[in-house]
Amino acid sequence: MRRRLSSVGFAALLMVIPLLAGCGYHFAGSGEALPGGAKTIYVDKFTNKTRFTGLNDQFMRYMKDEIALHDRLQVVDSPSQADLILTGSINSADTLPSSFNSALEPTIYDQTMMISARLKDTRENKIVWQTRGVTGLQHAPVVAQSITTTTPSFLKQNLRGGDYAQMQDIQVADTQTSFYQGALMQQIAQNLYSQMAEGF
Repeated sequence: MRRRLSSVGFAALLMVIPLLAGCGYHFAGSGEALPGGAKTIYVDKFTNKTRFTGLNDQFMRYMKDEIALHDRLQVVDSPSQADLILTGSINSADTLPSSFNSALEPTIYDQTMMISARLKDTRENKIVWQTRGVTGLQHAPVVAQSITTTTPSFLKQNLRGGDYAQMQDIQVADTQTSFYQGALMQQIAQNLYSQMAEGF
């Protein structure tokens, strides 16, 4: 009986996949919306419109890593070597308190960022994709009491619950703010690549 149900389920899956493809659905990161024959990409330094110096330099690393992760395009060091050129700007970046303790002291901050980008095909000399706003949001706890040690984001860190209990609040705040800023940039880089590669 189990084998029969498994066979039926597998057959149904084989019927659904072509239907999804016919409807224009693509699996994330497949790069089917990228110009055919394009093999190389140059990621230009994004314009930084925020008050935070060096934010665009940090984001560059995450964007290049995300592109390289998918093995669809090779990141090159010069525009002259590139079939595609990705340019953009960091339009906003904010860190605002979102949770407070009984003394009205912030315990969690919301980190947000918005990025615009465009992709140019150098062979055709035209813009083939652009977006006016890819956004991201991360919640950064800044005191040990606000840290949930069982979340996937916490488990990615090198420190553990006992470590934070021994740290001063300013150390906890610095560590968590830095970690979640990186997580925010990674999140936006993933979203930007997905939209660029899938054409939405």
